[in-house]
Amino acid sequence: MLDIKFVRENPEIVKENIKKKFQDAKLPLVDEVVELDVKYRAALTEGNDLRAARNTLSKQVGILMGQAKKDPSKLEEAEKVKAEVKADADRLAELEKAAAEMSERIRTIMLTIPNIIDDSVPIGPDDSCNVEVERFGEPVVPDFPIPYHTEIMESFDGVDMDAAGRVSGNGFYYLMGDIARLHSAVLAYARDFMINKGFTYCIPPFMIHGNVVEGVMSQTDMDAMMYKIEGEDLYLIGTSEHSMIGKFIDQMIPESKLPQTLTSYSPCFRKEKGAHGIEERGVYRIHQFEKQEMIVVCKPEDSKAWYEKMWRYSVELFRSMEIPVRQLECCSGDLADLKVKSCDIEAWSPRQQKYFEVCSCSNLGDAQARRLKMRVKGEDGKTYLPHTLNNTVAAPPRMLIAFLENHLQADGTVTIPEVLRPYMGGTEVLVPKKA
Repeated sequence: MLDIKFVRENPEIVKENIKKKFQDAKLPLVDEVVELDVKYRAALTEGNDLRAARNTLSKQVGILMGQAKKDPSKLEEAEKVKAEVKADADRLAELEKAAAEMSERIRTIMLTIPNIIDDSVPIGPDDSCNVEVERFGEPVVPDFPIPYHTEIMESFDGVDMDAAGRVSGNGFYYLMGDIARLHSAVLAYARDFMINKGFTYCIPPFMIHGNVVEGVMSQTDMDAMMYKIEGEDLYLIGTSEHSMIGKFIDQMIPESKLPQTLTSYSPCFRKEKGAHGIEERGVYRIHQFEKQEMIVVCKPEDSKAWYEKMWRYSVELFRSMEIPVRQLECCSGDLADLKVKSCDIEAWSPRQQKYFEVCSCSNLGDAQARRLKMRVKGEDGKTYLPHTLNNTVAAPPRMLIAFLENHLQADGTVTIPEVLRPYMGGTEVLVPKKA
């Protein structure tokens, strides 16, 4: 969400940014909101003038009514002033109603206009224009066939999609035995990895109010992702970033408390609408999953440096588990409206012989802070908006796909890298229960 003052003073910059995001249908909104802003501020000024005049006239009526006791001619003059007060009151009521309507429309538009993207963001209409920046680790294609990920899991009696379908429908799963333990081991390792980076561990609420949802994401993303609790002002979180950033709603943060660096565990719930190809079935694109997340709230001048640190943490985590990855810079058309800059970390899939997304790192500038009315009080006493960032640490079971494919051996066993063995009771190799 942009500052209305910035839009007022830089409408052409805002329009150019909309064009870069290939959202030309939103271009008329800029002129509309600028025009509304002029009328809104004029209504506020006139209203303030009327209130001041009303106070003066009211005092005048009192004086005239007092004088009328001795001079009856003053009564007629007092009645005229009373009529003027009433006319001003009626006009003020009209202005207040109009101002409220304009304010709501301005807010609606401002929630729709996308954030200004960073100059380094590649320009393109969709994710086909995302740009590979760097690879980490050598992608390997083994000399034996890699089964589909659910087939690997089934060889360990590790997944039951049929039972989940009977209980909950499509998009759910049961993880069992060694696969379930591996799932928990990855999350525990990811938690400790981030704690060792200096982040504070957090288990946040898994449901949040509507004003928090509006504060952390765009309406389009909200409609596509969020499950609402019927009859309640509560939504199931799609990622713990929502409730962790929401923690600071309406808060004045002392500058000495920055940066705020939190890492959280949570289940996540997503609608995941639309048809998906075979590679996005199984446990890849699902309605419920668990995730370790990281967020940072920092000074504006520090957000670029934090962005670089955060996505590199993801790379370091995956490489420590011996999984090749690459960084992919998201293009303008692939950025959600609140994002200034974003990149994906993609893991190598030996079966598909290509990379697929496992982490997403984003710098949202001050957009979430403005929506949530977060403020920082500087040492000089002045207040300003902080910047917010978020990044996936690990999101099994999707991450398990990359893990199982990269650690599968020709005999069907799966090796456990050294960093995970303490979380697996010292197990070095998982042995399938069936061919």
